[in-house]
Amino acid sequence: MKARLAFWQKARLQSRYILEMKIYEIRRSSRCKDGVRYGLILVDLVTGRRVLMDNHHPKGPHIHLDDREFQYGFVNEEKLIEDFKRIVFEHIGVKL
Repeated sequence: MKARLAFWQKARLQSRYILEMKIYEIRRSSRCKDGVRYGLILVDLVTGRRVLMDNHHPKGPHIHLDDREFQYGFVNEEKLIEDFKRIVFEHIGVKL
């Protein structure tokens, strides 16, 4: 099974922020037990602050807040997007 793009959004917000969210459905494997590969990012072009959620091997699901990194408990795609929006608002103050 080839990766299938399940969700994609890219936008420039308020001439200050870059937002990109990509979610792919992939074959389940020992490297990707959920069958989902994703990268969601918002960058503030003025301050350089960023929120990034991704799940690349070998780290698995995790969150970057600027230079800090935290593990993330992936549940499903809907919860991922909901959590991303909440974290962006809490960390950068932007409502998506």
